[in-house]
Amino acid sequence: MTNDPLRADLAKEPSQVASMFNHVASRYDLMNSLGSLGQVHLWRRATVSAISPEPGERILDLAAGTGTSAHAIARTGASVVACDLSPGMIAVGQERYPELEFVEGNATDLPFADDEFDAVTISFGLRNVADVPAALTEMLRVTKPGGRLVIAEFSSPTNRFFDGLYRFYLGGVMPPVARAFSSDEVAYDYLIESILAWPGQQHLGEMIQQSGWEDVQFKNLSGGIVALHRAHKAY
Repeated sequence: MTNDPLRADLAKEPSQVASMFNHVASRYDLMNSLGSLGQVHLWRRATVSAISPEPGERILDLAAGTGTSAHAIARTGASVVACDLSPGMIAVGQERYPELEFVEGNATDLPFADDEFDAVTISFGLRNVADVPAALTEMLRVTKPGGRLVIAEFSSPTNRFFDGLYRFYLGGVMPPVARAFSSDEVAYDYLIESILAWPGQQHLGEMIQQSGWEDVQFKNLSGGIVALHRAHKAY
């Protein structure tokens, strides 16, 4: 691993994305908390509630990073597989949560069998995937008939004035925070750009439906800064 600042570009080539996240792994969760002003904890609880995991269910958490989201799901009694593209993030996660099952994998070519999971979820990672429709199709493949999909992702604030404040925060406040606290502030330039370039709630809902999922719905959190999309696989 080099000490030079690393970032991916918006083409989201998997090796670049993995390398960038390897570099920021040690302080990634700290930056999530600081950058969201603590809102990430509320978003995580809302995501677990949307998944509605049952004890004994097998749930796949994609882009699981250091396992923080997977740990929250596992506390309900479900069996969780934390899957991530970055071996550096996984290494940090295995140290923090040795009880979790971690698997290295690409969302567009998952190393799992058909119809394996009761639910699949991905939090703040779908926008880092190079081929979103392919990833949504893979999630459908590994989900059992009748199983659930839950996606938590940054989205578009619904109020124009609030949207302007949000964009100012991303462009004017987040960079100095990243310089002060991140292990690689350059990587956060990409992460901010990827948020601003990501499609809105309706567009993502259409992509999910076009990938074969049914009963697609979304719920805005924090005024639309984040949207929770939910769907089911047909029986």
